[in-house]
Amino acid sequence: MKAARLGGATALLLGVGVSACAAQEPANAMVISSDRVLVELASELLLNLAARSGLELRDPVRIERRSRAQLVRYLEEKLDEELPPAEARATVEVYALLGLVPPDLDLRSVLLGLYTEQVAGFYEPDSTALFVMDDQPEAALEALLVHELVHALQDQNADLAALTDRDLGNDRATAAQAAIEGHATLVMLEFMTEQMAGVPIDLSEIPDFAAQMRPVLESMRSQFPALAGAPRIIQESLLFPYLEGTGYVQSLWARGERLAPFGPELPPSTEQVLARGSANEPVELELSVAQGRVVRDDVLGRLEIGILLEEHGAGDAEIADGWDGDRYVLVELTDGTRGLGWYALWEDEQARTRFVSAMQGVLPRLGPQVSFDTLEVAGHLATFLRVRDVGGITARIRATDGP
Repeated sequence: MKAARLGGATALLLGVGVSACAAQEPANAMVISSDRVLVELASELLLNLAARSGLELRDPVRIERRSRAQLVRYLEEKLDEELPPAEARATVEVYALLGLVPPDLDLRSVLLGLYTEQVAGFYEPDSTALFVMDDQPEAALEALLVHELVHALQDQNADLAALTDRDLGNDRATAAQAAIEGHATLVMLEFMTEQMAGVPIDLSEIPDFAAQMRPVLESMRSQFPALAGAPRIIQESLLFPYLEGTGYVQSLWARGERLAPFGPELPPSTEQVLARGSANEPVELELSVAQGRVVRDDVLGRLEIGILLEEHGAGDAEIADGWDGDRYVLVELTDGTRGLGWYALWEDEQARTRFVSAMQGVLPRLGPQVSFDTLEVAGHLATFLRVRDVGGITARIRATDGP
């Protein structure tokens, strides 16, 4: 769900909302802050983290504390900017038509509650400043700063805001978020594990480290009431960047280098994250609508298709393996009713057949006005789901800029 990218379980990657305080340190210091404790902690960490993350420390990092009240005001501003009420309603309608959220879900309130409950600190790419909540105990500051300082280093080496721009589409931006959060999480866990063990640790050498992390992250559902009460599609979208993103970055490290997940290593899809870099580049679709007005146009992606199947008891998420791209449109007809048209592409006949079989358990749960067909789009094996009486929706492969 696109809106869930606004936040995460331990940190937020958001835009500018609060200005940094006046610096109390020299201009050439590695850390600029009005808080001496933060300066001392962060200064001890930065060079170590740069080496662990495979990133270059190029500029000083600004750090300040913020109150919960300031955080709430900031999140409200960001929701108004990134998820205005009309877009929130359209988002809910799409996922409600797919049976993933209640049709009366107040998405903005749910997200505000989640972010307020979970956030201990966050890095703002637009202002290149790092903020920690002033209610955090002293003992928790080091782990929090490790994670957030990696984000600061990332932003000095890549444009984080551009990588997660919502105009890229739901799935691609979620994949980028997973790379960003997985990288920071892996560095943090390695650093903290080494501190506790008292000996050097290389997490790239631990087989399937992401699987070992899963119980810890799964426990967050019970620790955070707002998260536990959110629809599963929102829960999974929040946890995915930390869990699967960590596994993806660990797979990069296992190649023998401390690779940062940017440039050619940036995953183009959630399928690429789940497959640890071995999946194909997804095919991009464009949809044309002959009747009605397009209210929303986006991609579900491998992650959300898997959640769709599991949520409806239609089988394991792995049934969606073999996904080759998709696109949906939410269409409003002249009588004011809205319906959904969704094309998905599949790598081969086996993958499509497996998906079609699983969807037979989903279709009865989507209401009476549902149709589901197999077809081809420019030679690509495809499926087409229509929810409610919308017609005249056709698909084509999006032209690329290459030769």
